Amino acid sequence: MKKSVSSLMIAGTAGYFLYRNRYRVMNAVLGTGWVRKAAVRTFMGMPGMRDKMMNTVFGGPTR
Repeated sequence: MKKSVSSLMIAGTAGYFLYRNRYRVMNAVLGTGWVRKAAVRTFMGMPGMRDKMMNTVFGGPTR
């Protein structure tokens, strides 16, 4: 019982600090080339997201 409570407290504390520093963590993770390429490839592999992104960047006026 004590072990599970302490594990839960540690996980909660780690989650709190990750949330508070989420942009710093994201910049550190995406600073790695292959991770950034995988993220872009995954994001652009989603048809709705790709179409919306391409329309925003290269498209005409928004509706």
